[in-house]
Parts: sequence; C-alpha cells; structure tokens
Amino acid sequence: MRLPARMDTMNRTSRPAIFFTAFLLTAGPIGAAQATPWGNVKTPSNGPAEVIGGTSNGCIGGALSLPTEGDGYVNIRRYRNRYYGHPELLRLIADLGRTQARRGEDLIMVGDLSQPRGGLMSSSHRSHQNGLDVDIWFRLAPSAAAANRDTAGKTDPPSMVSADGENLSPLWGEDQRTLIKTAAEDPRVDRIFVNPAIKRGLCRSERDRTWLNKLRPWYGHDAHFHIRLKCPPGAVQCDQQAAIPRGDGCGKDLDWWFSAEARKPTKRSGPRAEPVMPTACRALLPRG
Repeated sequence: MRLPARMDTMNRTSRPAIFFTAFLLTAGPIGAAQATPWGNVKTPSNGPAEVIGGTSNGCIGGALSLPTEGDGYVNIRRYRNRYYGHPELLRLIADLGRTQARRGEDLIMVGDLSQPRGGLMSSSHRSHQNGLDVDIWFRLAPSAAAANRDTAGKTDPPSMVSADGENLSPLWGEDQRTLIKTAAEDPRVDRIFVNPAIKRGLCRSERDRTWLNKLRPWYGHDAHFHIRLKCPPGAVQCDQQAAIPRGDGCGKDLDWWFSAEARKPTKRSGPRAEPVMPTACRALLPRG
C-alpha cells in the first residue's frame, strides 16, 4: 500500500497503513526540527492578503494577525508566532467565538494558524502553510489565564478518545459536538480533520449526518480538530484541494481505520521528495 504524500492529498484511495506510523512518515513527529527559513521571518509582508499555493506547499502575502483574545475565544501559545492567516480565516474564528460567547462564559482555545508569511514550519505541521488552516481544541477554557496556564510548554488538553482508540471518551459532551458542528456547517470551511474515533462516535449518534461529510478521519486530532478553508473568492494563486467524495463518510471507508490493515506498520522506502515551492513564495522570503 502506498502512503499519501501529506495530509492534504488524503482521499478514499490513498490511506496510511497506521495512524502513528503514517504521522511519522508524512508529517514528522511533533517537536522534531526541520530545516526551513520560514520560521525566521517575524512579520507579514506588506500589501493585500494573497493565498499562494496549497496548504502543504504554499505561503501567504499580507497576512493578518489574530488578536490574542476576542469574544468567546483565546489564542494560546502565542510564543510560536503562528497566529497569522487570511482575513477569511480570522473572520471564521471570530464568528465561532461569538457563537460560543452566546452559549456561555467558557472560551474556545485557538491553536496554530500560519507563520507570518506562511511556509513550512520547523515543527508540528506539514500543512498550515497558506493561511487557511487553524487548530481548535475541543476542550473549552474557563478563562484566558487558565487556557494559557494549562497549555504552557508541551502540555496539551486531554484527549476526547478512549485509551484503546476505539470510542469517544467520557470527556466528550455537547460543548464539543456543538463546536465542531458549528464549524462544519460554515460554508467557508472546506474540510475538518478529526480522529477516526470521534467521527465514528458522531456517525453513531447523529440523526442528521449531512454535516459529517466535511469531517475527514486522520491520525491524531483527538484533543483538537483541524479546520481548512476553501480558497477565498478571487484567490487566483490558491491551489484548491480536490473535492470531498459525496456522502456522510460513515461507511466502509471509516471502518477501514479500525481494521487490522490500518494497524499494520509500513515503512517508507527512500527519502521523500520535497515539492517545488511556488515561484511567488520565493519573493516573500527576505534575502541574505
């Protein structure tokens, strides 16, 4: 079985052989350093926002900075300098926050967006490169101070998946369901990556499963979910990902993730060929 080159090419016919093994082979382990100049760029470029390339091989010009806090949300781990994105992404986050604020006082914890000019990060992600991706933690925080205290360093919020990886954990509740459902039903959202056990739990519990189509099973993503937007209108240099297959995705494709085949480790043979950076991205990297 051939492993997918990276997360944004995942579809029905290209699947990893095991969640964690695929993660190591396609994305690099969390915290592992990669040689990339994009992390050295500290500020966005001037000019209007422009998405260039794809989420796993691209960049963003004129990115905007997500405020540290807003109605219903707090952005955590600001020291990473990964809180930049296209205006549409920032508007989506603000809308999710306002929806949460109407529900109660707890806050959505917003994780990584993109670097100031996008591009490959030195750790944690192969995607998040063109200003259209954001990680949202399932757990809500009682305050901004608590969110930053509880996620300092390498500490992550708890998993929403049972220890055996088969089912939802007792921590899953209506707050988590409402949060991901609100995101999935937003027309700006192209897809959401989520742990297979979370999708299976929702497939079992939801009467109306139409919104589950956007939930794409992928390794990890048990404590947070990964939102990816569609290319914004007029973004002529943005590479739109292939359309999601029709249906709710609750059938045999989801069952595969829990099969013996899915749990059999597979090693990649030879080094991975890195994609050629879009020409327009090179101009966003300072020289010298």
